[in-house]
Amino acid sequence: MTDSSTTPELGREIVAAGYHTNVHDLGQGFPVLLIHGSGPGVTAWANWRLVMPELAKTRRVIAPDMLGFGYSERPADGEYSRQRWLDHALGVMDALALDQVDLVGNSFGGGLALALAIAHPERVRRLVLMGSVGVRFPITSGLEAAWGYEPSLQAMRRLLDVFAFDRSLVTDELAELRYQASVRPGFHESFAAMFPPPRQRWVDNLASEEQDIQRLPHETLIIHGREDEVIPLRASQRLAELIDRAQLHVFGRCGHWTQIEHAGRFARLVNDFLDEAGNAATGGA
Repeated sequence: MTDSSTTPELGREIVAAGYHTNVHDLGQGFPVLLIHGSGPGVTAWANWRLVMPELAKTRRVIAPDMLGFGYSERPADGEYSRQRWLDHALGVMDALALDQVDLVGNSFGGGLALALAIAHPERVRRLVLMGSVGVRFPITSGLEAAWGYEPSLQAMRRLLDVFAFDRSLVTDELAELRYQASVRPGFHESFAAMFPPPRQRWVDNLASEEQDIQRLPHETLIIHGREDEVIPLRASQRLAELIDRAQLHVFGRCGHWTQIEHAGRFARLVNDFLDEAGNAATGGA
């Protein structure tokens, strides 16, 4: 494995649902599980690097590379599905003896977080969905471009322009870093197997049934960038309509990267929301 002292994407290795899994585990207190999105070359560290230190000041932060992503194992059969990713997320919790967590999901990860809360409501204390899938909508050109990415520096630069409203964030250095991440051995082969065309079916596969969403008992914070070109704002508005105990926060002048474009505000918003539930419990077995 690559040296974690020089590769910040590496945390520690656990075995979750039978798969070797790279996970960042920092801080103390009630645990919060962060599930990343599905952009090419993504890792938990790339997704959450700006907010993990802030969240970890008052709680235990768990951020895995999900099955097939980053430095976690890829299934030998190359098959991916919502259920398989859901089993992996539960496997992370079980491997770390976490009876209950606060759950934060970004985009693809939001769809998994929603499905986990529906299937195992007792394992989730509070729920945060950020730029989340989870309801059906016509696939956007931005999401089609992300899931259909073919590696090149130019393609990565174009994709980053779609992800971020603030173009000052899309530097040549960032494009080079994300491009190199997308072509590490095994990364693109795994990514290409996840969302083959026609890609509308994967939006639908990651969606939960609306009657199941309506039954969610959890306090839920929904966050979205107003200028998001990847997941439409209407998806989060629909989630807010369906979930009884939901609140919706929309960041203006923000694309799909709320946790990067508004990192400080995002961390404060999430911390305040989770603090309302208190930190008395440990969440451990």
